[in-house]
Amino acid sequence: MERLPRGSNFKRAKMLWELGLNVAGNPATPYGGDRDMCITVGNGSGTSFRPALRMATGSPILAHDVANGHLEMAMVNPSGLLTQAYRGVGMFDKPLPLRAIGVYPTWDWFIFVINPKTGIKSLWDIKKQQYPLHVSVKEDVTHSTRVMIDQVLGFYGYSLADIISWGGKLNVTGAPADPRRMTLLPDGKLDAIFDEGLAIWFNEALRHGMRPIEIEPECFDYLAKLGWRRNHAPKHLFPLLDKDHATIDYSGWPLYAHENLSEQLAYDVAAAFAARQDEIPWEETGYKGDIAQVFEDSYATSLDVPLHAGAERFYRELKASR
Repeated sequence: MERLPRGSNFKRAKMLWELGLNVAGNPATPYGGDRDMCITVGNGSGTSFRPALRMATGSPILAHDVANGHLEMAMVNPSGLLTQAYRGVGMFDKPLPLRAIGVYPTWDWFIFVINPKTGIKSLWDIKKQQYPLHVSVKEDVTHSTRVMIDQVLGFYGYSLADIISWGGKLNVTGAPADPRRMTLLPDGKLDAIFDEGLAIWFNEALRHGMRPIEIEPECFDYLAKLGWRRNHAPKHLFPLLDKDHATIDYSGWPLYAHENLSEQLAYDVAAAFAARQDEIPWEETGYKGDIAQVFEDSYATSLDVPLHAGAERFYRELKASR
């Protein structure tokens, strides 16, 4: 397919896309504000627009919109939260009838780092000492990282609210390298950072003396039941580490749909990954250059949810054609 399909209608669509990106991408808009986008394909030839395919970015709980038929597809970061929706665990009280269309490859980790001056060596210590931690986290309480933090700290029997009640405080940020966080590192004004996006901020935190906390095996076992995988932040990417550090996997951005979505529509969207692969802004550390990876379980495409029948059909055809 051409980079921009022929016809004035697609020029208008491309213009609207760019305008929407500029509005949603306004750096002054806080997390939790109007930063998400919904791409709608349908028929606008009448007095009202008739949507056929709505694909949105947003929070993990958009899974309810997909399950209820208010959206045809949604994308979530990371894959572990789609697993929770599919299993009906963690933040979901019942399994939702969802299937994966494909997974955008990202290689990422979630980590808990601490300033050694605190004397904290385990997440248990924070509760035992009722330590008034000054901890940096995402500002949007619906952000997937806040879900992760709630679930991990919940295993240890406390919450961010408890930390605040002990005299602690939150340093809230938008992006992982938000200046509100990074400018505090040189002077040691932060006690801890709980976040993902390690490639953006972790080396700098290590350079200023912060160190990762070890998560106990029993916590990893608990998290595995929720759909979180164990992973390792490798020393070759983060050379100030003493060794590879066990972390929680935060990889993959799955696009998913209701299991009863039209097989042909799911097939068409899966095929679009291949047809438009040269236009998709892939992450170099995640994407191996083979579009089949989008439909497979890999280090960057964690996939514990079955493919939709339409996506599965496209994947079979893709493999058979080679």
